[in-house]
Amino acid sequence: MTEKQNTDAKSYESHLKEEEYYYAPPDFVGQANCTDVNIYDRFSLDKFPECYKEFADLLDWDKYWHTTLDTSDAPCWKWFVGGKLNACYNCLDRHLDSYKNKTALHFVPEPEGERIEHITYQELYRRVNETAAVLRDFAGLKPGDRATLHLPMTPELPITMLACARLGVIHCQVFAGFSGKATGDRIANSESEVLITQDSFYRSGKILDHKEKADEAVEAAKNQGQEVKKVLIWSRYSGQYNSSSSLVEGRDHLMDDLLPNYNRMEVEPVSMPAEDILFLMYTSGSTGKPKGCQHSIGGYLSYVAWMSKNVQDIQPNDVYWCMADIGWITGHSFIVYGPLAVAASTVIYEGVPTYPDAGRPWRVSEELGVNIFHTSPTAIRGMRKAAPEEPKKYNYHFKHMTTVGEPIEPEVWRWYYEVVGKGKAAIVDTWWQTETGGFMCSTLPAIQPMKPGSAGPGLPGIHPVILDDEGNEIPPGDGRAGNLCIKNPWPGAFQSIWKNKERYIDSYYGKYNKDPNSTDWRDWPYLAGDAAVMAEDGYIRILGRIDDVINVAGHRLGTKEIESAALTVEDVAEAAVVSVNDEVKGTVPDLYVSLKPEVDPSEKLAQKVSDAVSDVVGKIAKPAHVYIVDDMPKTRSGKIMRRILASISNSQEVGDVSTLANPQIVEEIKQQVQS
Repeated sequence: MTEKQNTDAKSYESHLKEEEYYYAPPDFVGQANCTDVNIYDRFSLDKFPECYKEFADLLDWDKYWHTTLDTSDAPCWKWFVGGKLNACYNCLDRHLDSYKNKTALHFVPEPEGERIEHITYQELYRRVNETAAVLRDFAGLKPGDRATLHLPMTPELPITMLACARLGVIHCQVFAGFSGKATGDRIANSESEVLITQDSFYRSGKILDHKEKADEAVEAAKNQGQEVKKVLIWSRYSGQYNSSSSLVEGRDHLMDDLLPNYNRMEVEPVSMPAEDILFLMYTSGSTGKPKGCQHSIGGYLSYVAWMSKNVQDIQPNDVYWCMADIGWITGHSFIVYGPLAVAASTVIYEGVPTYPDAGRPWRVSEELGVNIFHTSPTAIRGMRKAAPEEPKKYNYHFKHMTTVGEPIEPEVWRWYYEVVGKGKAAIVDTWWQTETGGFMCSTLPAIQPMKPGSAGPGLPGIHPVILDDEGNEIPPGDGRAGNLCIKNPWPGAFQSIWKNKERYIDSYYGKYNKDPNSTDWRDWPYLAGDAAVMAEDGYIRILGRIDDVINVAGHRLGTKEIESAALTVEDVAEAAVVSVNDEVKGTVPDLYVSLKPEVDPSEKLAQKVSDAVSDVVGKIAKPAHVYIVDDMPKTRSGKIMRRILASISNSQEVGDVSTLANPQIVEEIKQQVQS
């Protein structure tokens, strides 16, 4: 085998054709925050790291920093060392002179009959201060302590987060859909002595008992040696405790009972070192223990503020709706900290956005005057599947739309652009991770054109590179794919894994580092764990997680390309590819698809999907089977659980499905596939 052949064998294959360019409307460009075409020159590697002063200058500092980037403990980067600030102050206090009567949070309850709550910056400031007083004076929390939050999408979640930030307390929010045991695991790992939860919340038209999970969480943490001394409970309806779970004397306390003792109390924001921890965000991988990603105060907040201003184009008169859950990093960065740092009006929606029907997102957008819309490809595919013509019925006007969380297929992108955005909105297709804190690859909407299915180039200050397994750079436009890496540190990057520095280094920096003692950032490229291809124009196309790559007879194929090809068939709403063991080829792809409403499954349609994959990607990617299913197994956040589908295809145990939003579908698919 020649050297060139050997390199090819260790790369991934990419077959999707690059898409055409779309340009933002002139009226968007004319009003945009970021229009400087020379911005990338300001953030070139020869100006690194001092270029990031521009990010930090978006914040108010109690004390200016003396070192922009400290690499002495590489790769545990420290940003703006010597600087001091408070995250809550930067999200609230400093806005009061100009925006005290402006809406900070629009809370939309799931029941459509309940009134939308419009919370001003002044009101939010008051509620955060009172909550901070409870946490400090009653719960005894102090700077550096950890508090676990298991809160749903109600105003009390950002209020509690900001109250923690005001005190310098590290918050660890757990997605409300997670079980009590999963919450207990995170309590134990973070060594939290205080759990903050809510009695109930709405989802899919039902009010769910949430407090009962707190009892399970406390017990699970206790079994791992961590005692929870206080459980603080918000009420979905003020003055009403709505849970069948009884209160444990001495441990459980209703916030309704505590807050009157701290009425209108103001708490001085604690001035914190920039490199101290703002929060822990636990990743939820299908294997291994969740990782507590620790994000710093100064680096993280400056990063998401800059992204909110320049990538999201948030301005004082905008109404911004990110449909994510605050239990995930997207909600932390782009519902709470980023938007509030730039004085946005941000929307919080309680439950399922398509309840009571598929028109709900568009009615909310119309009523509130939402003009910046931010959601995931999963949600977009779901809305397209449920009611593809529904957005046309409503009089809303988006200037800007974001897609985030996973690669978006070109066909889905076009529907998002043409139907949801009415062909008049700029779209940013962003790539980033829990670990990165904020966007990494995206277009700047007023400067660069959009390209369906591509996340755009590295943002200013971010220098992505595609490496093969040997560490050789794959040039842009080469056509081969490889491991997506980032050459340089950036302020939003997580500092380490809580209590597991070794895992942090091994997982993210170990593969390509040649000198573990080096303090030169150039020796520590960040391994994202995603397979990607870089076009000649520098745009990145994500092909899926490295672990999701299917090796068919020596050809390494990204699952996302096969799924994108399936979605070129007009009747297909969703697609999921999994790897199946094969005696001859090693592994082959199985393809699961669900259809748009009123489309009947048939062998003919399955064949059409299979042919589309062969035509778009190549015969090597032809699925072993195409299964047309009623629905995909999904988490409560809407992500397809491909791991479960893979277990079904390989006749393996699927494991616990109780945390799925639709566990009943698993048995239906199993009977269909294995019969």
